[in-house]
Amino acid sequence: MNRVFLLSPARAQGKRAQLIFSPRPDFALAQRLQTGGSAPLAEVFTFLSGLYFRGKVAYARTFVRCPAGTCGIWVITTNRGLLSLDEPVTLVDLRAFSDVDIDYEDPHYRAPLERDARRIAAELGEESEVILLGSISTQKYIDCLLQVFGSRLKFPIEFVGRGDMSRGGLLLRRAVDEDELAYAPVTGTVLRGKRPPKLMPRRYVHAAL
Repeated sequence: MNRVFLLSPARAQGKRAQLIFSPRPDFALAQRLQTGGSAPLAEVFTFLSGLYFRGKVAYARTFVRCPAGTCGIWVITTNRGLLSLDEPVTLVDLRAFSDVDIDYEDPHYRAPLERDARRIAAELGEESEVILLGSISTQKYIDCLLQVFGSRLKFPIEFVGRGDMSRGGLLLRRAVDEDELAYAPVTGTVLRGKRPPKLMPRRYVHAAL
């Protein structure tokens, strides 16, 4: 069975984004972007979001199942629909991300997302799974995606009750342990619940990811 992942985006308007736009950048990523270069979307969003996006990337790369030569990991963006983790991103792109809010009623966000979701749905077999690694308790993602993927749209059951940092830590350790989470369809599932116990701290070797 094919299994693809949809990753919720990092915020392009927050404090870490302002570090990239700083007139005196003092770290390599900002310097590269400010001098006209680009960086993979995964690198940029991991910087913006930290543990949560790092966990999503590590987990999706570990458990994706798709035919060779096809992209099985897509990132939701504010204005360009679904992009590959490895899509080159420039400073201009990052500014454009910050200009559009994630509002399911805003056509600037919703139309590109629907377009790309329908394209991916057409390429997948009916038995394929589409796993959303993002918030399932609001309409900003699932309202549009459910209309396209229906019962194929699933999420990790252990996301219920967890905040972003807890989800990131959970995904990262499951990727390192190669221990895949259980999934449930978004439709008909309880999307809110009691907060689970905190994860025990763990150190990771970055090169292993």
